[in-house]
Amino acid sequence: MATTLAKAAEGATAVAAAHAARIEHVSKSFPGPAGAQLVLDDISLDVAPGEFVTILGASGCGKSTLLNLVAGLDAPSAGSIETPGGRPALMFQEHALFPWLTAGKNIELALRLRGVPKAERRPEAERLLELVRLGGAYGKRVHELSGGMRQRVALARALAQASDLLLMDEPFAALDAITRDVLHGELTRIWEETDLSVLFVTHNVREAVRLAQRVVLLSSRPGRVAKEWTVDIPQPRRIEDAAVAELSLEITEHLRGEIRRHGQH
Repeated sequence: MATTLAKAAEGATAVAAAHAARIEHVSKSFPGPAGAQLVLDDISLDVAPGEFVTILGASGCGKSTLLNLVAGLDAPSAGSIETPGGRPALMFQEHALFPWLTAGKNIELALRLRGVPKAERRPEAERLLELVRLGGAYGKRVHELSGGMRQRVALARALAQASDLLLMDEPFAALDAITRDVLHGELTRIWEETDLSVLFVTHNVREAVRLAQRVVLLSSRPGRVAKEWTVDIPQPRRIEDAAVAELSLEITEHLRGEIRRHGQH
């Protein structure tokens, strides 16, 4: 009997380890003046442990809604979502740092909420700042940081949650091109140095191709999985690389086709 239970436990662990996130036949509707408005329709998608997946689509296709469902901020109208490693960490487009706290204290807040003992918080916050290449910024206030530095602190705070799955909702969209390019490289480095799985939402095709192992294109509303691409281009990649540009062009044509098909501009 004990052997049977042990084998069952091993089997459950193996199933859990097979994916960082599993989205099965998920739909989401919101109430509207003319009745329920279907935003996402029958989406199924797995994210493997350690995989970097980007979700791409036209504005309003439900990308952020899907990310919120995976984060547990809202519930699907139909279908199921599993994140075996526990609650995912979430990084927004805006840094959402508390301006009355220093960079280090913003990170420590996440550590405190995670239950990290007080004596361990500052050393861990400083380690995470080093990881995002902001060593020495522990005592800086938010207003003393550039836009790119603020997003690095926000990334460190997300990493402080020690989740296996990091959800990123267009985190670099508001940054200038050079800063965004630098942070693409930093995110790739951190992903390669850790065991993180990443689900990254963007409307920028080249950003999607530069970062991801797999690009998932959603159709215009209601959002459905229209097509997927495996990105076999070796890292590190540059956004101006010929292979990145070539695949980006192919994906852009499919994206334009989805927009035309649904009559959106």
